[in-house]
Amino acid sequence: MKNSKIFWLLSLVLVLSAFLAACGGGDTDTGTDTTDDAEGTETAGDLDSEQVLNLMETAEIPTMDISLAEDAVAFNIFNNVNEGLFRLDQENIAKPALADGEPEVSEDGLTYTFKLRDSNWSDGTPVTANDFVYSWQRSIDPDTGSPYGAYMMAGSIVNATEIAAGEMEVSELGVTAVDDNTLEVKLERPVPYFMSLMSFPTFYPQNEAFVTEKGDAYASNSENLIFNGPFTLTDWDGTGLTWKMQKNPEYWDAETVKLETINVDVVKEPATAVNLYNSGEKDRAGLSGEFARQYANDENLITDLEPTVFYFKLNQERNGEENALSNVNIRKAIAKGFNKQDLVDVVLANGSLPANYLVPTEFTIDESNADFREVNGDLIEFDAEEAAELFATGLEELGVEEVTLEILGGDTETAKNMDAYLKEQLETNLEGLTINLKAVPFGVRLELDESQDYDIQTAGWGPDYQDPMTFIDLFVTGSAQNKMSYSNPEYDALVESAKGELATDPAARWEAMAQAEKILLEDDAAIAPIYQRGAMALQQPYVNDIIKHTFGGDFSYKWAYISGK
Repeated sequence: MKNSKIFWLLSLVLVLSAFLAACGGGDTDTGTDTTDDAEGTETAGDLDSEQVLNLMETAEIPTMDISLAEDAVAFNIFNNVNEGLFRLDQENIAKPALADGEPEVSEDGLTYTFKLRDSNWSDGTPVTANDFVYSWQRSIDPDTGSPYGAYMMAGSIVNATEIAAGEMEVSELGVTAVDDNTLEVKLERPVPYFMSLMSFPTFYPQNEAFVTEKGDAYASNSENLIFNGPFTLTDWDGTGLTWKMQKNPEYWDAETVKLETINVDVVKEPATAVNLYNSGEKDRAGLSGEFARQYANDENLITDLEPTVFYFKLNQERNGEENALSNVNIRKAIAKGFNKQDLVDVVLANGSLPANYLVPTEFTIDESNADFREVNGDLIEFDAEEAAELFATGLEELGVEEVTLEILGGDTETAKNMDAYLKEQLETNLEGLTINLKAVPFGVRLELDESQDYDIQTAGWGPDYQDPMTFIDLFVTGSAQNKMSYSNPEYDALVESAKGELATDPAARWEAMAQAEKILLEDDAAIAPIYQRGAMALQQPYVNDIIKHTFGGDFSYKWAYISGK
């Protein structure tokens, strides 16, 4: 078995090396490339006369409807073409954006009053407090079908839970336009991370008159959208592989924005991406696998450990019917049945770490400066021998001798290579298991996830706000991110207590979230963690001050500029 694994890994390296020799390339799975944080807002050199940035994505835009968005690609664009009450700055701190300063907060921490600065939509109409009220009501309205509305608001904004359940009218949501420039928000309970929530796209404004006028055509393409951020989206036909972002002259802080145009093309083949970078046609290219090894010492290499974790979603009811994954021993066997270290070292080779956890390392710290990861440490590690025993027990409990399961994954080269490696590992270590692979575009994977039409899905999650809860509550019963028929009342209760009565007791809240993570992984193996994403990218030396964020949209281009091309 050991020789077989080594032969397979060497074969993969040879294949990737040959591919590299033929044409070069690289990008990371699930979307955006990475770059380093800027040191400040001052321009370090003379600006080039042409301020044009040329980028690549590895996936199409699934939707540009703020209420319907649920993916990294859309959130990254929203972060640059729209804006909310707060925005992450160059140090990843939520700072007032459309809010004119910090809000007034009641003594009990339940009422926030925001004053809005004067700002316009890209069509010249003013942004008002009602735009926020309308947008939040639209996203919590069950008729809209927002995957993020209830997830972000329920249990936090007054009446959001009842509205999402269809028990109250959207007009009863705890958000009020006191006047055009004053927004009042009422909370069910104190929310320690509320300011970082206000920087997330789900809480951005939408112009009611514009949305109503466009009807079903709203957000179908760039012509049926308006914007209030640093840039506007253009040349997007709703389904295509290319789009642009143009500087927005109506943006309230337009004088800070240096870039005039950002050209984006979807490039799924790593080799093509690096070729485009080397030819000067593109300004950044993500690296992984053999490409990461080849460029490991390049002077223009940028590296970063991201707070994004990838895992297998183990669906216990495909299309409403139980399958082998409803057996906890089968799930535990799969979670322990593949070598994560070899995956990150050989297949990805981009600085990623093996993940034996859900909440990433180097993401959140407590009042004593301790990383949340220190509480539980590693929870579910690779152990081929134990995995084989668990799988044999599971087969016996199911009354079968073999099981066939399908892994649903992405259609990028990196995703395909990773899933092929995981298939080999699981079939080798778990006797009686057959794995079929299904590679689909990102948008299709979202649709299959929504309908629970999969067995195992390679999925990933990046934080929406800076708190462990952005990971911990993903899999509570009925969550829009669950979609795998997992349910554990004890896990649900711990999450609820961390959001409720423990909200003002940091130590106890921390411990409750740690216990919930342990139940999810050690006890139930509801998901199977794979890796925490590292990112390596080549960036042209004339590109400056692209800001990399740890949560929300991946990048801000508001401060970026071209100098010395």
